[in-house]
Amino acid sequence: MEKSVQSMKRKSLLIHFILILGSIAMIIPFIWMILTSLKTYAESVQVPPVIMPSDFQWSNYKEVFVLLPFFEFMFNTFIVTVLRTAGQLFLCSLAAYAFARIHFPGRNVFFIITLSVLMVPGQVFLLPQYMIMVKLGWLNTLQAIIVPGLFSAFGTFLLRQFFMGLPKELEEAARLDGCNHFQIFWKIMLPLAKPGLIALGIFTTLWSWNELMWPMIVNSSPEAMTLSVGLSSLQGQYATNYPILMAGSFLAVLPMLVIFFILQKQFIEGIAISGGK
Repeated sequence: MEKSVQSMKRKSLLIHFILILGSIAMIIPFIWMILTSLKTYAESVQVPPVIMPSDFQWSNYKEVFVLLPFFEFMFNTFIVTVLRTAGQLFLCSLAAYAFARIHFPGRNVFFIITLSVLMVPGQVFLLPQYMIMVKLGWLNTLQAIIVPGLFSAFGTFLLRQFFMGLPKELEEAARLDGCNHFQIFWKIMLPLAKPGLIALGIFTTLWSWNELMWPMIVNSSPEAMTLSVGLSSLQGQYATNYPILMAGSFLAVLPMLVIFFILQKQFIEGIAISGGK
């Protein structure tokens, strides 16, 4: 008995040691970004690297707002993130409910076609989507960034798994009370799928806030530019002012950090439940 207890303690210590190493490996780049944002340019490119700046250069953060319309970029990113997240939560939940609970001809075929999107690299869709934006006259506008991200095959699959796990008796009882499909979905099924909605909302928010490639392709106008694209303009062809770039990157990450600290319980629950599903 004592040997088994000691063995379990050793395993627990080993697991915690590995987790601590993983945490350190994840946090070091973030700490390095903050330290670099407070260095002079000479310190940021010095070899061997300078870890701690000799004098904190808080003016680097001020310089970000001089070089970029930072608040305008952040507002654009906020609009894109909110609308994309809301669109995916609504449209993906509708599609997921239909695939999970409504029997119609070709349901499984359409679902397989939807899942096939996940098997194709996203870069394959860039050219067709760009041509559609050109035909619609949406280049250099926010809707060109928002509309292609309103639906997600992954989100549909994730929420379908939640809807399939809900008891059929709830749906049958609602039908006896005279509810139609949309009323059953909106009043009964959707509230019960809250963990899945939280997980999808987290994934969509992080993806939309940090996306770079698609906004850079369809948008070159500062009036409709997102944070990721705006910060990429700070990277020069031959030389880059790394302290200012890191200062801007930290300011861009800060809203996501605040959201995480406020909603960390829901964040962890959503990730855990989605992993279990």
